[in-house]
Amino acid sequence: MDLFKKCSDDSLAKQAKAAGIYPYFHALESKQDIVVEMEGKREIMIGSNNYLGLTGHPEVIKAAVDATNEFGTGCSGSRFLNGTTMGHLKLEKELAEFLHKEDCIIMSTGFQTNLGIISAIVGRHDVVLCDKENHASIYDAIRLSYGDMVRYNHNDMEDLEKKLQAVPENRGILIVTDGVFSMSGDICNLPKIVELKKKYGARLMVDDAHALGILGENGRGTGEHFGLEDEVDIIFGTFSKSLASLGGLCACSHEVAEYIRHNSRPFIFSASITPGCVAAASKSLEIIKREPERRKNLHHISNYMREALRKRGIKFRDSEVPIIAIYTYEPEITLQVCKRLFEEGVYVNPVLPPATPVGECLIRTSYTATHTEELMDEAADKILAVLKELKVME
Repeated sequence: MDLFKKCSDDSLAKQAKAAGIYPYFHALESKQDIVVEMEGKREIMIGSNNYLGLTGHPEVIKAAVDATNEFGTGCSGSRFLNGTTMGHLKLEKELAEFLHKEDCIIMSTGFQTNLGIISAIVGRHDVVLCDKENHASIYDAIRLSYGDMVRYNHNDMEDLEKKLQAVPENRGILIVTDGVFSMSGDICNLPKIVELKKKYGARLMVDDAHALGILGENGRGTGEHFGLEDEVDIIFGTFSKSLASLGGLCACSHEVAEYIRHNSRPFIFSASITPGCVAAASKSLEIIKREPERRKNLHHISNYMREALRKRGIKFRDSEVPIIAIYTYEPEITLQVCKRLFEEGVYVNPVLPPATPVGECLIRTSYTATHTEELMDEAADKILAVLKELKVME
């Protein structure tokens, strides 16, 4: 059989392209913002993870440009060898202090960071308890490790305990959960997870990609939100959302960080994050600390949009975060909704199986601290019109 046969087989992507409802790879013609230019059209952007609105902040842009002028466009090597600058060390220290951990490691992307953490610390006789709705990078990280994966039902603490009870006492246990689940906007049940962690002698890693900068009084994420920061052994974070850059972080004890630095193949054998990205993330962190009103604005505008959808009778999955999932149920209808909204000037993201159960397709919308109520009303009106046009709702 030809290895490439799978490439010519029929697929949902090919079917969507043939039907004219393919929703991916739309090209931006402006910087990421609350309103963008995309393929010659004005689009209200409610499909971005630019939660705090810092990707276009002049101070963040200047910091990236200045660092590039000083250190060049790249480091030409691994952090392990020639790819560490003083900027890398400064940002690691800043993040460790901000997250109240002894140490921090920064890596080149968020996806790579999950690979780098889990593949290093999970050994041949270890078990990883993984929420079924965790991010794909967590799944791939567990596969890259030598440990065994045991999945538990989404946010189902009874199922998690049942799975923990079945793990032999002589095996190391890591519980891994998203803090905020990226598609649904659910927040993990951290208090119960911590209780079970202690009961069964496990360690806990929280993926705070969608919580860092957003949850907690100071934006430190899920642990701060619940008052349980000290109980989270490893905090994962990404720079591509609230920190307006590219890269990832692992905040933990110094001992664990040193082990990862010297044993993580994705870390050791990857080129380091660029000086510009380091500087952008560092400046974004500075702004997060000095401007808590951005986080307040973000929650206000997210709540305003929830109420706007509710007033219009639009069904959505309720949450406390700037992620609102609107039900569209079936794949083809979901793609049609996304196409029509794009044509009407509203950019959203489709969520299809396997990212969601069959019959529960969604459009994922997400919000930015600098969105206005006027834009939210405009977007909500257009969402309502399209859902009615396509008979998703009467």
